[in-house]
Amino acid sequence: MAWVLKMDEVIESGLVHDFDASLSGIGQELGAGAYSMSDVLALPIFKQEDSSLPLDDETKNPPFQYVMCAATSPAVKLHDETLTYLNQGQSYEIRMLDNRKVGDMPEITGKLVKSIIRVVFHDRRLQYTEHQQLEGWKWNRPGDRLLDLDIPMSVGIIDTRTNPSQLNAVEFLWDPAKRTSAFIQVHCISTEFTPRKHGGEKGVPFRIQVDTFKQNENGEYTDHLHSASCQIKVFKPKGADRKQKTDREKMEKRTAHEKEKYQPSYDTTILTECSPWPDTPTAYVNNSPSAAPTFTSPQQSTCSVPDSNSSSPNHQGDGVSQTSSEQLQPSATTQETQQWLLKNRFSSYTRLFSNFSGADLLKLTKEDLVQICGAADGIRLYNSLKSRSVRPRLTIYVCQEQPGSPALPGPQPAAGRGAENGSGTPYVYHAIYLEEMVASEVARKLALVFNIPFHQINQVYRQGPTGIHILVSDQMVQNFQDESCFLFSTVKVENSGGIHIILK
Repeated sequence: MAWVLKMDEVIESGLVHDFDASLSGIGQELGAGAYSMSDVLALPIFKQEDSSLPLDDETKNPPFQYVMCAATSPAVKLHDETLTYLNQGQSYEIRMLDNRKVGDMPEITGKLVKSIIRVVFHDRRLQYTEHQQLEGWKWNRPGDRLLDLDIPMSVGIIDTRTNPSQLNAVEFLWDPAKRTSAFIQVHCISTEFTPRKHGGEKGVPFRIQVDTFKQNENGEYTDHLHSASCQIKVFKPKGADRKQKTDREKMEKRTAHEKEKYQPSYDTTILTECSPWPDTPTAYVNNSPSAAPTFTSPQQSTCSVPDSNSSSPNHQGDGVSQTSSEQLQPSATTQETQQWLLKNRFSSYTRLFSNFSGADLLKLTKEDLVQICGAADGIRLYNSLKSRSVRPRLTIYVCQEQPGSPALPGPQPAAGRGAENGSGTPYVYHAIYLEEMVASEVARKLALVFNIPFHQINQVYRQGPTGIHILVSDQMVQNFQDESCFLFSTVKVENSGGIHIILK
């Protein structure tokens, strides 16, 4: 028995010795002399991954960040832009945060910067007619503004300004080194700009955009630093809360698999970087009372005249469509493509597309542009590249009666049916495309097509029964039949140098 125990001890000691030897071998194989971390990182697989990582100098953070204290909607798909619901007239905080690293932009350290907050249209179709939309809103809501600052609640803002001609913008100065919060109030609701009035969810989306500038050499705040924006919808008081609750309940009823396709709702809305708003948008070019003539109408005593370049999809002055002049052509050179990007508010992408010709840019799909530029600017760029002429609301055909030609009695036949003047020359008609369908637009486009100085036109009349002259009003224009034909003549006004236009 003792011999058996002794044999067990010998066997056990041998196993322990062999196990220790195996452990020592492992230690020797993994010693510092066998492998080094630099050798591991030098392997091809690690080199490939390392080359794909951005360098420190390539990762550039935006200098500022703007955060609106309002929850985002949970009913937004993963790759779409966030959507935030606001209540009309309620104050919402926008935190102005300094996002610079140490040493970034030392020229603004200890100095003030200027920020302009705007509420603008999200849809490109409404952006084209922004002036008309805002003028209509102003007419229906005299004395009101689309956007206001709640100054008592705001923190850190100084020298606040609101321009009476820019009802959708506010501006102020602030110090990036200090806590700054601007409380805004949006007074327009999304359904005010829909052709047919629906519930709040059918209203048009807006954008809140913040543009920040620093001082130039002359002390003016014109040097652009940063821009960011977010998509919103505005409801009547408490309507945003109800809509948020409805979206949340709809999401709770979805399956777990369906929920994975949607973004979660965040307590705050972070404004994403975007292109700066144009310095001189069409909506503000001719807003000064002295900048453009006015046209008298019975229903609206004074109507400001917008810039002629934005008045019609078909620019009749030179026979070139406005939309076609803005359309990027496949034959465009790289330089022409850069100019097109700047003209259409894509300045932040000019460097990215510096080697793209018109054909190169037009070959990109919607998915390509969204991946390159982000959801908001990608969709906007795609819509700009594929834009088409907007169909006018009303088309009329007009022909100027030559002096000495006898007037044709009764309704005038179209030129295509062989109408001729007294000398045997056929009447040649021009198409006038109306979008606003107001009397001032008729006068402006007649002046544009027939090279008549617009400031000389006093009134436009329509010849009625027994030759009476009826003042053309907005209501009359709205009751014109589509593709009506008119001859018109001009009559000088005594002692004023102006003229009257008479449609026959």
